[in-house]
Amino acid sequence: MAGFDIREFMNDIEEAPGKVWFWDLEQAVIDANRCVQCGVCVAACPTDSIGIGEDDLPTLIKMCTGCSLCWDFCPRGGLQYETTWKITGNAEARTIEGIGHVEESYTARVNPMIKGAQDGGVVSALLISLLEAGEIDGALVARESETERWKGEAFLARTPEEVRECAGSFYNQTLALGHADFKGYDLPSNPRIAVVGTPCEIEGIKAMQARPWTWGSSRVEAITLTIALLCTKSFNYEKLMLEELRDKRGVDLDNVGRVDVIRGKLIVQDLDGEMLIEEPIRDFHGAALKGCDECADFIGHAADISVGSVGSTDGYSSVIIRSEEGLVAFEHVRPKLELRELDRAEALNKLDALDKRIAFNSLKRVFDPDAPLFIDFEEHLKHYCGTDRAPVEHDAVRY
Repeated sequence: MAGFDIREFMNDIEEAPGKVWFWDLEQAVIDANRCVQCGVCVAACPTDSIGIGEDDLPTLIKMCTGCSLCWDFCPRGGLQYETTWKITGNAEARTIEGIGHVEESYTARVNPMIKGAQDGGVVSALLISLLEAGEIDGALVARESETERWKGEAFLARTPEEVRECAGSFYNQTLALGHADFKGYDLPSNPRIAVVGTPCEIEGIKAMQARPWTWGSSRVEAITLTIALLCTKSFNYEKLMLEELRDKRGVDLDNVGRVDVIRGKLIVQDLDGEMLIEEPIRDFHGAALKGCDECADFIGHAADISVGSVGSTDGYSSVIIRSEEGLVAFEHVRPKLELRELDRAEALNKLDALDKRIAFNSLKRVFDPDAPLFIDFEEHLKHYCGTDRAPVEHDAVRY
């Protein structure tokens, strides 16, 4: 039975106007190959009806109630993600020009360096310091899968040792917010959780916190600190690590010690630090998530702190503190860091401008930071139908 038939005849009553179902999101985002695998739809569902499929994409696991929240908070669906950029900190002082609002910014690295940490090791050092000070009860980060080499998966680190074990970066999304229920962990009744994620994940968190609701098992209210990793795009694990690196280039993933993106190049080093691959990142665009092209937020405007390698010398991190919460958290790690002014602030501005140009060419709707937080489904259809990112219709509804 087609989707419109189910809606028309379900319970023999007329459907209330304005309802959006999971299969609307599925057609407009997931099947249209626009999903960025942030997991926000999983977190937003008040009935826990959305789960994560074997293909690492959101899927319906129970009957959808048509509450519309999965659509509303999806950064490729109803969420006009740029409107979240003014939520963090003093909204009156917020700006979206260039790299946005900045309280403090540095080029930094931790001393001594944490084994396995990426760039300057700042994020790992920050989380360790906050855990040691009792300021947080856990940090939602990425760790390597136990079964698939160099595939990141969401993990709640609750000790400094676990943070150290998770040091380093992965270039696939982990649907982190699909793991925000924190089940199975020994946590206080009102835990304080830091989240390290991509800008789209942080946007989803800030939007949900700005519109408090009943989120099913998700504990979005427990997230007290957000750290965005500078990000121009994420990749499909199978396409990047298996097809491009393992199969096409003959890289033995068991012998890989580091994967990184530096100055527009993807580098892969072996366990001894020898270079295996050093190629322009554009050679791997076919493995990138298509939905990332619509994101104008490489810098993490909505986060409390943004961290990445762009703008700093190799071996260091660029740190941008955006909120009072970020400043308070940073004080706990400041004594452990070598700090100086940003090495190349112009590099951040240059990449930000490039990222915005790509996004503005890919977005089919108007980009407007002053618009309402949500765009309804019918309005989305007006902008996207007839384009290369149009919803994909299918004959039967999948449960």
